[in-house]
Amino acid sequence: MGEKWVKVYQVEGLVLAELTRNFLISRGIQAVTAQEAAGAAYGLTVGPLGSADILVPESRQAEALQVLAALENGEFELTETLTDEAHSDDQAED
Repeated sequence: MGEKWVKVYQVEGLVLAELTRNFLISRGIQAVTAQEAAGAAYGLTVGPLGSADILVPESRQAEALQVLAALENGEFELTETLTDEAHSDDQAED
């Protein structure tokens, strides 16, 4: 039998859930998303049917919660310098 998966985060809508899941994966934490079937079928993004959960293996729960807290605190945001450099690169290609 496989490892138990636990909910570590809840967001509004599957798109934001997938972004969050991919962020955790990029940090080396396996993650999956889950949404109420009716919400997914109708494309709901708000309310109880529109919310989506992010689950991780129980053994990675503490690490995932720490990474998500850092994300919420803005520790992974791009700085203006990086944004300006990326914009400059885009203009150079034109």
